[in-house]
Amino acid sequence: MSTTKVLLVGATGETGGSIANGLLEAGTFEVYALIRPRSVAKPALTALQDRGVKVRQCDMTASEEELLEALKDIDVVISTVGPADQLEQLPLAKAAKKAGVKRFVPCGFIPVTPPGGVMWLRDQVSRDRVTFPGDCRTKEIVYNHIKQLWLPYTIIDVGWWYQFSYPRLASGKIDYAMTMSNDEIIGDGNTPSALTDLRDIGHYVAKIISDERTLNKMVFAYDVVLTQNEIYDMLEKISGEQIERKHVSAEEILDRVASARASSETYPYDPAKYVPRYIAEYQLSWGIRGDNKPEYAKYLGYLTSKELYPDFKPSNFEDYLKHVFSGSAKGIYTDRIKRFE
Repeated sequence: MSTTKVLLVGATGETGGSIANGLLEAGTFEVYALIRPRSVAKPALTALQDRGVKVRQCDMTASEEELLEALKDIDVVISTVGPADQLEQLPLAKAAKKAGVKRFVPCGFIPVTPPGGVMWLRDQVSRDRVTFPGDCRTKEIVYNHIKQLWLPYTIIDVGWWYQFSYPRLASGKIDYAMTMSNDEIIGDGNTPSALTDLRDIGHYVAKIISDERTLNKMVFAYDVVLTQNEIYDMLEKISGEQIERKHVSAEEILDRVASARASSETYPYDPAKYVPRYIAEYQLSWGIRGDNKPEYAKYLGYLTSKELYPDFKPSNFEDYLKHVFSGSAKGIYTDRIKRFE
């Protein structure tokens, strides 16, 4: 049986790295990384090459001819570009259509939330109001561009990461693994929210891109649904420590969202200004509105991983917390957090 050739954009990032791992572990894919020429010396890329990932050097803003060469013989393109680079997927998708790519996975990989003003990370509003004077929501621009091309696609979104979902302990024992924590309980703490272990994302992707049922569909890949109170209870049981429960009301969250939006609009080119906005809007979406649930995903038209792959055994959340408490977990985004300190 011939292997599927996958071109991964953003292979050295957190999500991209998980996807690369999942594809390599599946053993049925030939994995290529699309890399900007200036990034070829990254240690993370070297590590992937040592595991068999091949590199195709090309900037996403390159000419169509260069993009076509980078896409030669590729079956599936998976994009995990950052928020500022969403529109760079437009020429890549156009070239993918011309190159005969069989499936294009644009950059989604966020918790479920509706478009149109709930979360900037869902809309990722373009600063280019000249080219996009009307609907300037860049994710929707990319998704609609793909559909206008009749390019086969799959949109994949995931639950809130395990790695961001738990609070700190007073002892500081698990601080080593944390770049962000849920030290506040939103509302009464009983809103269910879907969670996904970052390490499982790649396993889901490997299944999804091999599945004809997911072609031209949206898929929500999640491991478990828990409330904040359930997470706090679980960590208290594992650690033997009592965790302070600081509740934040819906009114406070709405005030934070309004303030963070005003601040980020005042400084649109400073990524650090967007971090408080990301956090506040996430808290609004999954903590107050309750968007990040399988039921709502299905309402929006998603297929779910539980329905598609009932035999898949995801990472157990309680086992993950035990792993964190034992001191052997890995921190994420540590390089980016340091830049904002």
